[in-house]
Amino acid sequence: MRHVVTATKPLSEPVLLILTSLADEPRHGYALIKDIESLSGGRVRMSTGTLFGALRRLLEDGWIERFEQEDTARQKQAYRLTAAGRTQLESELDRMKRLTRAGFARLRASEL
Repeated sequence: MRHVVTATKPLSEPVLLILTSLADEPRHGYALIKDIESLSGGRVRMSTGTLFGALRRLLEDGWIERFEQEDTARQKQAYRLTAAGRTQLESELDRMKRLTRAGFARLRASEL
């Protein structure tokens, strides 16, 4: 039997952006901040306090894990998405897709 964990409430925007940033490759804190800014088209500039508070909670929840990077000169801590984190991200993106479709359907219906 496959056990699937689903979020009980929608993910906050910082958490959604962190998980999305880590979906393709591991990143350290500064790289996450820059990628999140890029993902949001410059709209979200995450502070280090917000980022590291969210990373701590995501580590505790098992949605991300620490990742050893061999190519860093300094002791930068990198993070990567776990299978549970990927499941949460997919679940949230599916929820958002359904909501967006319903919203556009209502807008089209109101134009008739």
